[in-house]
Amino acid sequence: MTGHVLFDPLLPLWALGLLAALALVFVGWAFWRRLSGWAFRGLAALVILAALAGPVLQRENRAPLSDIVLMLEDQSASQRLADRAATTETAAEALAARITARPNTELRRITVPDGAENAGTEMMTALSEALAEEPRARIAGIFALSDGHVHDMTRAPDLPAPLHLLHTGRETDWDRRLTVTGAPAFAILDEEIRLTLRIEDSGAVPASETGTAPLEISIDGAPPQRFDLRVGVTAELPLTLTHGGRNVIQITVPTAPGELTDRNNSAVVQINGVRDRLRVLLVSGEPHPGGRTWRNLLKSDASVDLVHFTILRPPEKQDGVPVSELSLIAFPTRELFMDKIEDFDLIIFDRYQRRGILPSLYLENVAMYVQTGGAVLVAAGPDFASADSIFRSPLGEVLPARPTARVIDAPFAPKVSDLGARHPVTNDLPQDGDWGRWLRQIEVEPGAGNVLMTGHDDLPLLVLERVGEGRVALLASDHAWLWARGYEGGGPQLELLRRLAHWMMGEPDLEEEALWAEATGRTMRIIRRSLSDTVGDVTITTPSGATETRPMQETRPGQFETRYTGPEIGLYRLANDDHEAVIGLGPAAPREFERTIVTDTVLAPLIETRQGGSFALEDGLPTLRAVREGRPAAGRGWMGITPRGAFETLDIARTALLPPWLTLLMSASLILLGWLREGRR
Repeated sequence: MTGHVLFDPLLPLWALGLLAALALVFVGWAFWRRLSGWAFRGLAALVILAALAGPVLQRENRAPLSDIVLMLEDQSASQRLADRAATTETAAEALAARITARPNTELRRITVPDGAENAGTEMMTALSEALAEEPRARIAGIFALSDGHVHDMTRAPDLPAPLHLLHTGRETDWDRRLTVTGAPAFAILDEEIRLTLRIEDSGAVPASETGTAPLEISIDGAPPQRFDLRVGVTAELPLTLTHGGRNVIQITVPTAPGELTDRNNSAVVQINGVRDRLRVLLVSGEPHPGGRTWRNLLKSDASVDLVHFTILRPPEKQDGVPVSELSLIAFPTRELFMDKIEDFDLIIFDRYQRRGILPSLYLENVAMYVQTGGAVLVAAGPDFASADSIFRSPLGEVLPARPTARVIDAPFAPKVSDLGARHPVTNDLPQDGDWGRWLRQIEVEPGAGNVLMTGHDDLPLLVLERVGEGRVALLASDHAWLWARGYEGGGPQLELLRRLAHWMMGEPDLEEEALWAEATGRTMRIIRRSLSDTVGDVTITTPSGATETRPMQETRPGQFETRYTGPEIGLYRLANDDHEAVIGLGPAAPREFERTIVTDTVLAPLIETRQGGSFALEDGLPTLRAVREGRPAAGRGWMGITPRGAFETLDIARTALLPPWLTLLMSASLILLGWLREGRR
């Protein structure tokens, strides 16, 4: 029970002030006139003014409330290194027992897990939520059992009580960390690039581990390259990409004896391999409208270097004009088809027939060029069905179809075949099935190639085949240019020919048999593209070596997919039939393992605001003391909490100090005494 005096004026304060001033004037006038009763009249006025001020004695019946102590238990991934988890649990139980043993004290234990999406330790978020649920006036202390690495300090709240850090590290802890400070997003194939790396040691590094450290670099799971790098020095390492598309590069530093963890000893970098310049040789047998279509297509791509020659006059046309007057320079056929043929990524024969311009030896060399990894595309016209057809040359051994000598001069609408609906070159051409007609087709009989498009009477129109290490394609019509001119609405001529040319040059995105994955957070979307109707299960190998199989479901013609959520972060290997792929799921070194040596630097500004302390659990659990607010709350071997003395008011009673009857009696008595005093004089 407590009490104190309150005032509840019956008149406004300005009115009370005015009455007090008037009373002072009259009492002062009585004093100046030497009236003997001025003192009693002044006391009477004072009593009346006090009564008008409404003095009240308020008494409260209070119930004391207990103090609340918050204990934050960091259970993030970095707290599971070495024996930190056991140390934290033991210290938490001992501290909880000491706190609950104190009179009038309650404990709130708060678990701080790993943050979502590699957010790290979100201790301040957990603390803010806990403070929002408890009355701030009852918080007497805050204890954090952690390694000190907190990643959401921007959300730190205003603390109502001292904060103490009890860290779980040891003086002998040390760790090695790999960081990639520079890596290009794209790289030119077969050209050397530079990766900028750094190996850092922290903590109590043994003398035997100073100096240099080994490092391994592997591309797409291939045998690694090995280097020795100086610790603490930024280094640039050479690297050469050998294939186009995505290259997954894993960089690893072997685990050293005694270091805390190897989770930050590796990094995964993804670099897209691109060709510097694509060199294309276009050979036009004679001028025709489709020739400019090919030229415009290839010249529109800035990455293509085009060498184009057209045979304007065949040898049999002799009109007496000297050759020196027909051309400015002699065309270097031997240099192109013998000496530098390997420099070309694609050779296109557009309506070319044997006229003695290119000897059989040159065409035989082109066939060998295909076998060793080159690409040849034949756009056939009536020449392909003639006796001088390019098929009836050494090049015919690698072509995917043979002519029947029949030329069909009739309108037809090109269509994508069932197999073409599964092939990436033709599976999603725009405006599929609603295209303008072509007016001529060469009848061919396909061999082992894939027929992607058909024409008149479902005869093969576009045939693709792999020969040796190279690729060949045959377009059995010279009327693709009609689509470019918009004849009967036109068609996807530009898209079709561009895809065809890029497939010939080995574009990874157009491979008909491929396996890859796309990652979103911890979930990967595994994609298998195939010309087959079914594919086998995909085998997933996790970074720790465990394997798991998942069935593939067809989501569209020629494409099979499945989804997989990885149990850990790192490099995953995928295998399906005879195809393999790798993908990095999440960062190789999660945020929790960027820094592993304990520290009090991060929380130091928050600890200092309430004069808390930082203690190593390795030295034992400090004792608890009660300290007054504003005084230092930590010292050698002890940490303090601030009792708050909070209470709950149960009821309130008010009693007037000058009730009306008492005011009337006192004021009347004083006035009467003043009158009697003046009367006696």
